[in-house]
Amino acid sequence: MSKRPLTLLAFDYGTRRIGVALGQTLTGGVRPLLTLNARNNKPDWDAISRLLEQWQPDRLVVGLPLHMDGTEQPMTDKARRFGNQLKGRYNLPVDMVDERLSSDAAEQLLEERGRRQDRTGLDAVAATVILESWLTQHHT
Repeated sequence: MSKRPLTLLAFDYGTRRIGVALGQTLTGGVRPLLTLNARNNKPDWDAISRLLEQWQPDRLVVGLPLHMDGTEQPMTDKARRFGNQLKGRYNLPVDMVDERLSSDAAEQLLEERGRRQDRTGLDAVAATVILESWLTQHHT
């Protein structure tokens, strides 16, 4: 018996910007959506609510920033809190995914595509890297 395909939204959380990517499990396709600006170091919950209404995801994925040795850093707790807030506000499952090197991978992807260094695009592409990592870990 096959599992029902899932629609996924992924977030690359930051206190100034949050990159968002969309994916689904049927084909494993992932694409950057947009970057949301935070307001006073707080997520733009209205914009996040609109995204969830529009895309109707089954599950959310949040990047968990860690040091290269796997230990936590100051942003780790903030990202975890953001994931808990998503779960509480929208009653959807939220998975945290190690995001080490996601920004580096996103920069490399943008360079390969010949795009100018753009922080806004970088955050959304980093969210795609996070979501691709989730798909790799959960593909059965």
